[in-house]
Amino acid sequence: MALWAQMTPQLQYLPTQTLNELYPDTFPLDVRHYLASWIEEQRWENFDVDNMEQKPQARRLLDQMVHLLQEVAQHNPNVVERVKLQHISRNLSVFQPQPMQLVRTVRDILRKERHILAQAGMHPNFPPFQQIPQGPPATNGTPQPAREDGKTDVDNLVLKVLEIQNCRQTLHQLQEDLNWEKQEMESIQGQNELDPQHSDQVARQTRIQQLEYNYSVCAKKRVQLLHEAVCALEQCQSCLILRIKSWRWEQHRATIGVHFDDNLGPLQTCATVKRDPFQTVENVGELINSTAILEHNTASKSTCATFRNMSIRKIKRADRKGSESVTEEKFALLFTTEITITGCESPYSIQAISLPVVVIVHGSQEINAMATIIWDCAFSEPNRIPFIVPERVPWKQMCEALSSKFMSEVQTQRCLDGYNLHFLAQKIFDQPDISEDFSNMPVSWAQFNKEVLPGRNFTFWQWFEGVMDLTKKCLRDYWSEGLIFGFIGKQHLHVILQNKPNGTFLLRFSDSEIGGITIAYVGPSDNGGRKIQNIQPFTKKDLDSAGLGDRIRDINCITHVHPDLPKNEGFFKNLETFLKNDAYVFLCPETVPSPPNPDGYLPFKLTTVVNPGDQGSSTASIPPDTPMDIYGQSMSNVYGSNMNQGMFSPLPQSTPPYMPEQIPVQGPLYQSPMPQAPSSEEIDMEALEGILSSICQNTNKDLH
Repeated sequence: MALWAQMTPQLQYLPTQTLNELYPDTFPLDVRHYLASWIEEQRWENFDVDNMEQKPQARRLLDQMVHLLQEVAQHNPNVVERVKLQHISRNLSVFQPQPMQLVRTVRDILRKERHILAQAGMHPNFPPFQQIPQGPPATNGTPQPAREDGKTDVDNLVLKVLEIQNCRQTLHQLQEDLNWEKQEMESIQGQNELDPQHSDQVARQTRIQQLEYNYSVCAKKRVQLLHEAVCALEQCQSCLILRIKSWRWEQHRATIGVHFDDNLGPLQTCATVKRDPFQTVENVGELINSTAILEHNTASKSTCATFRNMSIRKIKRADRKGSESVTEEKFALLFTTEITITGCESPYSIQAISLPVVVIVHGSQEINAMATIIWDCAFSEPNRIPFIVPERVPWKQMCEALSSKFMSEVQTQRCLDGYNLHFLAQKIFDQPDISEDFSNMPVSWAQFNKEVLPGRNFTFWQWFEGVMDLTKKCLRDYWSEGLIFGFIGKQHLHVILQNKPNGTFLLRFSDSEIGGITIAYVGPSDNGGRKIQNIQPFTKKDLDSAGLGDRIRDINCITHVHPDLPKNEGFFKNLETFLKNDAYVFLCPETVPSPPNPDGYLPFKLTTVVNPGDQGSSTASIPPDTPMDIYGQSMSNVYGSNMNQGMFSPLPQSTPPYMPEQIPVQGPLYQSPMPQAPSSEEIDMEALEGILSSICQNTNKDLH
């Protein structure tokens, strides 16, 4: 808070209009004052306010600011200030729809403050302020940047303590000088009893009075410094407790993938002891191997304990209400220990409660249990009673949680964009035709993971988790490089592909089954126009046998990834050219000079074959003359109420939405027709031997 420490004395010289412009109603002076240290620690200049991908980071800063301001209000003994700060914290919600505006506001305030301080020396109304001294010169004569005193509350406390020590030494020296002068004065008075106005006696009397005055001034200064040191200690303790609570809150949010810096180094520069009333807990289980020895690491100055093979022997579950399941019941581990600090006679008892845990008995319950944890860590309020959590949250909060969890789980830097999140909103609210903004629409826990999606046998979270798992294990690179469009509805799909040439395709996550990705592409129709077709979704099992790149390579009717990237550049820039073949399963003995496997078998490769002429694969037909492409416009334009009028003509018959993933090869697989078996129920053995002999002969011809 070095900047604010220099800025505070200058405020009284600023005109009222300048102050109002510098600290607007949306970000009043009180916020700058009480959160000065935290504000100056954040990296506001690293934000690109036009980059919407940084919006989740800005919203996290807004949440932390509101949380810290509420903490300051809670600990403020002044009732008027407490109510005022609570009112300000509620007003900060104006930044919720546009958190990047908060970044812009704070960044501009800090810039203006630096500008004001830079101009302070040239303004006649501003007193000159003390420059921070430079550090010792380096060996090459270049001054090293100095450490700014007063940068933290701890530094301020240390300075106060040093001043008190210096003051005490001064008092001690003054007391010794005073005692010496008084002794000398007594000896002089004995020698000059008849001459009280002797010059030496008068001089020493004057010196004694000066020493007594200096001692009195120094004693008063010491009392004042002690009072200031106590206030600095309270401020340091308050800020440290806020920092610890903020650290724990960030750790809690890290469960959904929010960035978390677990470095406790800045908090270890000082120690504080605060006795908070611990909430009553009930022992509902028995653990095995639940004790461990605390080990201190002198290098990192940390103390930790590792619990090996800890498990639950038995557990007592609460009575469930209504449709509650065991995967919705939350528990916590209570850690207790005693530490002894050198120089202290009594040990300190420490307790810490863990993040929420769900106890399950089978792997099939894991996904639903994770949903409970995600909802708790994403939407619980700071300082809540464990483990109370809202039943409904705004969709904009759900967006942040889903995007953060997706990025963390897949281990990618690419987040879910506006199109993806809009489709997810349409799906969870079952409103596929709505183009409006869902940001403030409340979504409930039941919609998240209790009620199955319409027409499906799985919940929203089960479906979303399946997509994350598929992307993490099979599609991470393709997603990170932007080759997969992701979550998109069929109506929007038709809009962005309607004006694209034949062979244009995009990859989207299946909305009809868990953990599937499908290819939607533009192909020719029978009437001379074009139609959009969807290939049957590929699951993890499918992609384990043949990767997505291999399957895209084999399908000849798709050529360009949306919008216009040739598929060879997107998917095969690092792959060798493969042999093309129309067979469903084929052998390539010419390309294998020696058996690659110890068992001597030749390897085979699976080839994906799509028949574009299959009428069962078409979902919609595009007339030859189509309107202009509107991809890239706002969601309201993309999902207009008259979007489908005159644009798509449905097929006359209801057809399946997907074409089969692999279809039998048209025509005989062998070079000569296979003999037919006798139609009678009793098969002639000689005829059967003839069939087998013909098969063997044809197989030998294919291999040679």
